[in-house]
Amino acid sequence: MYAIIQSGGRQVKVAPGLLVEVDRFEAKPGDQISIDRVLFVERDGGEILAGAPFVANAKVLGVVDGEARGPKIRVFRKKRRKGFRRTKGHRSTLVRIRITDIQV
Repeated sequence: MYAIIQSGGRQVKVAPGLLVEVDRFEAKPGDQISIDRVLFVERDGGEILAGAPFVANAKVLGVVDGEARGPKIRVFRKKRRKGFRRTKGHRSTLVRIRITDIQV
């Protein structure tokens, strides 16, 4: 069984027991969370449920495992023949979630 959820403007494929990283939100390690923005569910019998845009009465339950930092992103800007060069970058803070159950 797996599901596709929407979190932070991105779509993430989740399954029970999986550890996923999503954009940061206010939660402490050990908190129980429920995500109801479920776009797609595939059950163990091959049955699929697709939402328009979300599947009705579907939830993904999980436990917050902690925070992590994403990869460093470098942004380089240049204008040719002008001597203009700028390098900036950032690292996003992510929340790790251990998926415990998918309820339909």
